[in-house]
Amino acid sequence: MTQPNKQGLQVLSNYEEILVDKIEQWLKKEKPQEHILISERFRRLRNLGGAVFDYPSIKNTQFVKDILINENKLTESLLVFSTASHLLRTPTKVVALRSFLVAKFHAFSLLAQYAEGNNDLHSQALEITFSVVFTLMAENVYFSCLDDPSFSDNTKSGLTHDLIALWDSGTDLRSVRHLMALSSLWTARDSAPPSFGTMDGNTELLRISISMDTETEWEDFLKEESTNDETRWALEEFLFGLSYEEILQVRNRLKRYGVNAISHTEVRSYLDTKPIYSVLNDHDPRAIYDFFIERRDACTLRKRVNAPGPRHTLEEVYLKYRIVLEASDL
Repeated sequence: MTQPNKQGLQVLSNYEEILVDKIEQWLKKEKPQEHILISERFRRLRNLGGAVFDYPSIKNTQFVKDILINENKLTESLLVFSTASHLLRTPTKVVALRSFLVAKFHAFSLLAQYAEGNNDLHSQALEITFSVVFTLMAENVYFSCLDDPSFSDNTKSGLTHDLIALWDSGTDLRSVRHLMALSSLWTARDSAPPSFGTMDGNTELLRISISMDTETEWEDFLKEESTNDETRWALEEFLFGLSYEEILQVRNRLKRYGVNAISHTEVRSYLDTKPIYSVLNDHDPRAIYDFFIERRDACTLRKRVNAPGPRHTLEEVYLKYRIVLEASDL
């Protein structure tokens, strides 16, 4: 069931609209008060989306028209939108879309919360919140790729248009295509707290690999990339929830004091200062984005000061790996 907003624009996908309708019908019988709140929330979301998608395509803005004649210049110009300091240089459509995605996340989070008691509807609504999170993360990955000298101009050209398509539609086909692997990665990570042990990462890697034994994409990625220092460092940050610098600090202390293993409750006492990354809450999908951004910012700082450690997050490394594979298949 598609419900266009007042401007006649379809804001949510057919699948999303059908799901919202199913949950609203269920709430009308089971939780009438919540049904009223959900109806009002999604009315506002559709109105907001209508305003956002009423803006012309990024491809038709004067900004892009002025530089479209030079593909490399377009790629460089889009990188301006990656930093908050250039907010006033960013097209309204891009800024508004980000706001819409945040509003969509909140709306479907509320929908998932109210649908508790119906496992099927609850899990479907929760899955959409994950897709929004990965769409926001995908934008960051595109910026990272466009700034990566290892990518060819031809690949960057294709990614440039994919990024523009994301801004125009509010969805990213690439992140949707790899959503299952990324979701499984997070599910496996949060299925149990890190055991830490000797802090060599092997136990954690084995645990997460077993949890994802049906994910051939992840298995292939590990086989080809896990010996790469950049990938290994990013993977350790992801697995342990500690920064590269903190992991080194803990390992040095274990070695200095002759400690063979460390427990989950002890690890933070080995740090001199408050941990850099937030404690993950596996019941809140926002924690995924928070943890990603914190690691991304740490990577950016290392690049800026030329410090050792990962220069990209595990999610960036993984999606870049997939992009390279897809480009080689063309």
